[in-house]
Amino acid sequence: MASITTNHKLRVLLAFTGIYIIWGTTFLAISYGLKGFPPFLLSGFRFLVAGVLILLWLYRKGERPNSIANWKKNAIPGILILAAGVGLVAWGEQYVTSTEAAIVMASEPFWFIVLDKKNWKAYFSNPFIGGGLLIGFAGLVLFLKDSLGTVEASGDSNIRVIAFSLLVVSSILWVLGSLYSKKRPSSQSLFMNVAQQLTIGGLASLIIASFRGEWQVIQWNLIPAAAWLALVYLIIFGSVVAYLSFIWLLSIKPPALVSTHTYVNPVVAVLFGWFMANEGISKNQFTGLFIILIGVLFTNMAHYKVSKRKRVHFRKLERTLNRLTHPYKHITHL
Repeated sequence: MASITTNHKLRVLLAFTGIYIIWGTTFLAISYGLKGFPPFLLSGFRFLVAGVLILLWLYRKGERPNSIANWKKNAIPGILILAAGVGLVAWGEQYVTSTEAAIVMASEPFWFIVLDKKNWKAYFSNPFIGGGLLIGFAGLVLFLKDSLGTVEASGDSNIRVIAFSLLVVSSILWVLGSLYSKKRPSSQSLFMNVAQQLTIGGLASLIIASFRGEWQVIQWNLIPAAAWLALVYLIIFGSVVAYLSFIWLLSIKPPALVSTHTYVNPVVAVLFGWFMANEGISKNQFTGLFIILIGVLFTNMAHYKVSKRKRVHFRKLERTLNRLTHPYKHITHL
């Protein structure tokens, strides 16, 4: 029994590592992929190939899609999360850096709280979740400060504002698709669900690419090796490994906890963007990152059991957070 518990904890740790680290690097990988592929073709190839690979693997194992109904259920998250959500990120990265895109997507946990009405009572009654979200939001605002200043100063401000706005829309669509996937699971294996979502998301992305005329503008003979390598990385790690980890975590953990990957992803994106692509990072952004990580710590703290002895050390802090998140709760009416 202890071994099973340990193995489960290890799988959870590895899954969170996948969505924290790997997805943090995919923002930079998308920017490299865009050097040779239009945005929705890049997303379409990425998801369709990943989905077909998993389907072939399942076919060899003897597993088959068991109904049209499950394809329909998986079509919703496939379109919302992958085709629209990630597709808009790829489109936006034509006009903003990979670091800026990752930062905007860090708003995802807030949308989970707003849209996950079923768990409002649990979210808003926990001082650590409320305090963590407030702290994370403050860090996000500080992080975005310099990017918004750049928008105002640049000559292409209009298109950058549109890009930032669509990135916010992307995070909302991602949350809607994630909540749908969690609340309306299909009656088949997790691997089959992911394979169907990836396949449908890839096909939908290619259809969008056709309407946008991306097939006519792509120049196959001019695609650099870096773009091909980025596509391979996005298929294997970004789509198969990380997306599979994400869907599995959604099935066993609260959505708000799983969504904390969007707090950590900017940290990873900044580090890789600075190291590999010379993307600048200001002092305010570094400070914002640190504050965001503190918010992640508090948000996660609410979901883990703490011994009574350790709980004593958090008691004063918990009372303080409770006052901040519920300012009128302690007022005594005379």
